[in-house]
Amino acid sequence: MGYSDTDKLAINTIRVLAADATAHANSGHPGAPMGMAPVAHVLWNKFLRFNPKNPKWLGRDRFVLSNGHACMLQYALLHLYGYALSIDDLKAFRSVDSITPGHPESHDTPGIEVTTGPLGQGICNAVGLAMAQAHTAAVFNKPGFDLIDNYTYCFLGDGCLMEGVSSEASSLAGHLQLGNLIAVWDDNQITIDGSTEVAFTEDVVKRYEAYGWQVLTVGDGENDLDGIEAAIKKGQEEKTKPTLIKLTTIIGFGSKQQGTHNVHGSPLKPDDIKQLKEKFGFNPEESFAVPKNVYELCNEAASRGAKLEAEWNDLFAKYGEQHKAEHDDLVRRQTGDLPEGWEKSLPVYTPADPAVASRKLSEIVLNKIHQAIPELVGGSADLTGSNLTRWKDAVDFQPPSTKLGDYTGRYIRYGVREHAMGAIMNGLAAYGTIVPYGGTFLNFVSYAAGATRLSALSRVRVLWVATHDSIGLGEDGPTHQPIETLAHYRALPNNMVWRPADGNETSAAYYVALTSKHTPSVMAFSRQNLPQLEGSTIEKAIKGGYVLHEDETADITLVSTGSEVCICIDAIKELKEKHNIKARMVSIPCFEVFDLQDKAYRMSVLPDGIPSMSVEVMSTMGWERYTHEQFGLNRFGASGAYKDVYKKFEFTPEGIAKRAIATVNFWKDVPNIRSPINRAFQQMI
Repeated sequence: MGYSDTDKLAINTIRVLAADATAHANSGHPGAPMGMAPVAHVLWNKFLRFNPKNPKWLGRDRFVLSNGHACMLQYALLHLYGYALSIDDLKAFRSVDSITPGHPESHDTPGIEVTTGPLGQGICNAVGLAMAQAHTAAVFNKPGFDLIDNYTYCFLGDGCLMEGVSSEASSLAGHLQLGNLIAVWDDNQITIDGSTEVAFTEDVVKRYEAYGWQVLTVGDGENDLDGIEAAIKKGQEEKTKPTLIKLTTIIGFGSKQQGTHNVHGSPLKPDDIKQLKEKFGFNPEESFAVPKNVYELCNEAASRGAKLEAEWNDLFAKYGEQHKAEHDDLVRRQTGDLPEGWEKSLPVYTPADPAVASRKLSEIVLNKIHQAIPELVGGSADLTGSNLTRWKDAVDFQPPSTKLGDYTGRYIRYGVREHAMGAIMNGLAAYGTIVPYGGTFLNFVSYAAGATRLSALSRVRVLWVATHDSIGLGEDGPTHQPIETLAHYRALPNNMVWRPADGNETSAAYYVALTSKHTPSVMAFSRQNLPQLEGSTIEKAIKGGYVLHEDETADITLVSTGSEVCICIDAIKELKEKHNIKARMVSIPCFEVFDLQDKAYRMSVLPDGIPSMSVEVMSTMGWERYTHEQFGLNRFGASGAYKDVYKKFEFTPEGIAKRAIATVNFWKDVPNIRSPINRAFQQMI
């Protein structure tokens, strides 16, 4: 141990950079970076394995800043240690098109592992990263080749500990015995509303000990560098428990307002910055100044990291000589490409095949493809038997000591923790060797809304197997029947919502979800059986929308998704036989993918000159983009047998036909009917 004056200068440089950047932007949170500068320096200079010249080196340690408002701490570190983040980038903090946004975003900034911001998400991402490390190590490490042995470090604050999602993930992390996870709690007793005494007085140490964590305490987080180093070492030595280090710090250390909420979310005033710089030995007339010997100290650590990567690359090359198949698989996984020919495993159906619930069709896909895609790792939030997310010979991902499975296992028992599951999956996806999926009822994907939004923003490949997708789940009633959920997730940018109508559309949903490297998917599946449709193919369905039944002389186009498509097919027969009205049928299993097709194709599916009506047992919001009239459910459902519930709301061939007739009659005297697709502009940013 032992720390020099240069170490202390490096710590104060972080503090001053945080003060300068937030003042220059006239926005931001200087307090936490100033208080956490010492632990950041100890971790990055003494422990963290990284190579700034290759931020994606697989063997690196992962660092997550869960209290993402403190991002000037991370940006300062990335700059000092030689990542592609310049002083000018620090000066552009929180400005448009900079790579230093107001909260860390993984796709914007080199060295940022996960997108954090909403409190509690980052520690859950860190749990996912640690799980991914444990699984990848168990699969690929061989005697003499400990390739995958990194730690995941996470800084978090009081706000993260208050958010319930962190409790869900921390409980699971303790059960899973993730000894590779070390979290540092910035115990500064301050939140936006003031002292934590007003709302947060529980014994966090006892809580985390009850979760099965090792909890260590460092009482002076501003000066006890040796104590911080000793705590991190002890965290590394504990192999069967994650570690929480309770680090008592002073928010805004060095400011005239240190220790108060005034320094949490507002820049320091000019006179405060002046005295701060004088106190720490900086020229008060200079901004964004970094002493040369601080750069040199940080460069030494970066050089050690580059050497570590070179040694790792040598080991990996030798590994390839002895374990070629595993070597090549690990290389491929990091590209995001799936194994060649995997799609040949997708099941194909004809109308002669029996009617099957789409949740069961999803299970069939998983059983067919899991061997072809070894990086596919999934689970359920305690609904395995309902979601049908576990293939027949799956091994559970569990600590070996539990005798319930082992870390090579690819099936995760998340427990009743939907929100944590979503956030953990973001971490699993970010690690770079796993494609995660998770199951729950569609209605309860809403419990994970914070995490699903970050999946889309982070551009990660995460799959939600969302079963019991409508009033078709029946007796559980309105509390479980999703009405608004699809509209919500269809409104989310960079997120695909699939609601397949049969087996071929289910295979198409998985095909597009799995081949879309940078887009998450919510796949909505039925509880009730659905027939295999005449005219559906995987090739058509992967366009997001297609003509299922064509009639050049049709009076109306019916447009639907999922379990209502087959009812519309019956309604077409009803219209023709009883009312002499002809209809064509369009299935749009995925709005987002359909929107990506060229206009000519979309116009061929939904042409001018004919009225259209959508049918979906959900909110009608969003359907006006495609149809002239909408038949949906803009109220909560009802409890009862699913056929009775459908009948109550007239989602029957007769009920659909009645509304189709009204649509035809309303539009029959309108000349030159224009398709809703035919607009002046679409998707314009």
